[in-house]
This record gives sequence, C-alpha cells and structure tokens, in this order.
Amino acid sequence: MDDVPIRDESIRLGQFLKLANLIDSGADAKGVIADGRVLVNGEVETRRGRQLRGGDVVAFDGRSARVAQSR
Repeated sequence: MDDVPIRDESIRLGQFLKLANLIDSGADAKGVIADGRVLVNGEVETRRGRQLRGGDVVAFDGRSARVAQSR
C-alpha cells in the first residue's frame, strides 16, 4: 500500500483516485465509483465527492493507497 500525501485537510474521492494513480483520468473515476468498484476503509463507496482525510484507505482493482497529510 502506498501513502499518498495531500496538501489540504481533505480531498474528494474522485480526485484522490487520480492523484494516487489508481485510475488514468478523472472521467474514469465517475464510472468505477458509480459501479461500486471502489472501497474506502473496506466498504463500497459510491459517492465521488466523498471527503477523505488522513488515514483513510482507498482500494480499487487490487491496489490500495492511504491518504497521508503532507507535513
């Protein structure tokens, strides 16, 4: 699992998928999230605008990344 630092206190799920290189484009995020293929902290998440904070773990397609606050 990779730790992916974010600049702000939180980040939207769709943005984080792209930042963490779990998807190729922002347009891809909408479809995979709506299809229930993304997990946040082990649970299916279908809201693209879900706010993630430090420590949240996002998984998609066998890969995962953890939100890390930049220092």
